[in-house]
Amino acid sequence: VQLQASGGGLVQAGGSLRLSCAASGTIFSINNMGWYRQAPGKQRDLVADITSGGSTNVADSVKGRFTISRDNAKNTVYLQMNSLKPEDTAVYYCAGDVRSYSTSWITRRYWGQGTLVTVSS
Repeated sequence: VQLQASGGGLVQAGGSLRLSCAASGTIFSINNMGWYRQAPGKQRDLVADITSGGSTNVADSVKGRFTISRDNAKNTVYLQMNSLKPEDTAVYYCAGDVRSYSTSWITRRYWGQGTLVTVSS
């Protein structure tokens, strides 16, 4: 199973970006999918996550500006980021709790490779 994140880049404050993360491989289902971010010298924090049923949880720091969504048919999660601020600058990682079968059924968290978002002032 692999998660491939894309959509990061350089944007001016007040601008928007849309991140995508697609899961591929031998997947039966994906429970929670989410986005985390890590700024230089800081820990990795949850930005937002979403259940397979569409219930969302969004960090207070981005509430009202960021929206998480997913397409279950495509095993893809999105993060629409509006009104970006310099403090949103970080490497953004996607994660998914994937249920699959190898020699037995397992549910395991997989991480994407990270995509850099830089917001200039």
